[in-house]
Amino acid sequence: MAVRLLSHELSDLCLGKPALRSLSITSTVAEALEVLKASDDNSVSVWSCDHKAVGLCDGDDDYEDDCRCVGKVCMVDVICYLCKDEHLVSPSLALKEPVSVLLSKIPGLVLHVEPSCSLLEAIDLILGGAQNLVVPIKTKLSNKRRQHQKTAPAVTLHKGREFCWLTQEDIVRFLLSSIGLFSPIPALSIDTLGIISSEILTIEYHSPASAAIGAISRSLLDQTSVAVVDSEGTLIGEISPFTLACCDETVAVAIETLSSGDLMAYIDCGGPPEDLVWLVSTQLKERNLNGMLEHLTMSMSNAGFSSSSSDEESPGAQVSPLPRSLRHSRSMSYSARMVRRAEAIVCHPKSSLVAVMIQAISHRVNYVWVIEDDCSLVGIVTFSDMLKVFRQHLEAIA
Repeated sequence: MAVRLLSHELSDLCLGKPALRSLSITSTVAEALEVLKASDDNSVSVWSCDHKAVGLCDGDDDYEDDCRCVGKVCMVDVICYLCKDEHLVSPSLALKEPVSVLLSKIPGLVLHVEPSCSLLEAIDLILGGAQNLVVPIKTKLSNKRRQHQKTAPAVTLHKGREFCWLTQEDIVRFLLSSIGLFSPIPALSIDTLGIISSEILTIEYHSPASAAIGAISRSLLDQTSVAVVDSEGTLIGEISPFTLACCDETVAVAIETLSSGDLMAYIDCGGPPEDLVWLVSTQLKERNLNGMLEHLTMSMSNAGFSSSSSDEESPGAQVSPLPRSLRHSRSMSYSARMVRRAEAIVCHPKSSLVAVMIQAISHRVNYVWVIEDDCSLVGIVTFSDMLKVFRQHLEAIA
């Protein structure tokens, strides 16, 4: 059985994976935003070639070497980008910038691999820093489907092939399906295995949420989260990129105007209280951020909501809640996009490895916070930590 597990190629993990939606590197931030809002995925791939041009990436051998996925963007990238002072003043101009301004400068986050790449090789790449492995889908497209895909928006076709990508979650989920092969390791506690990391990102509950922008960007890179704690270090909640990814770009104004505690309520899946919506609008007016206020009002109007521009606004009834940022309704498919709350997913130092794996996978996050019985924050366990444990075991049986 162990030999069979090691014999798996990445093509086995790609079965049933949807083809990547894509953007050209020449696209604008606004175009990236449009694709993200229409997608069931949290991120969209960015390619060095122009898929809008007829013939490119479909049979042009000379173009093959130049057409590669060069990165990915998600809603959190857009939100953090709009939180910059100059973009808050003029969001309309910021959205006209090329999508390349959103791409991480750190190389190797997205890597191309062949379908024949082994499971061990894939784990090594992810432990080396890769977040997404871009894999050609082996199944050849029929002529009819190929013609359809040529005209379909945001679908990557390269030499008549589609691509998918694999993430840490895909690898961990696959290992979980064969968890018995690793006995007794899965039954050991995360404390015993020594995989609880104390290197965590935190912000105090009453601190301005704007003070967490750098930590949010870092947590997106680390695929973790920002813990919201009280003055004694007790975990209260989190500001998670996985939750922000289900919001829309107008959350940037909430980050700039609210406290960390209020931001958690604002992005909760139930929707922000009307008094917080009123507070955000009021703060924007006081800071003369008219461009962002106009963008905010337009977003509300486009979704069929109305708000008063009167200076006499109160938290009673004149300001309606924002549409998508509060309802997390980027997709009508609940199964495709799990609704995320600001409530932190937690475990105990004595929790077993397999229990923590199941927790993370069931909540569609790459980490679980570790707390003591009094809710004091101990640290965090990530998919990367788990993969290191499995990698050592696989190396021993290889």
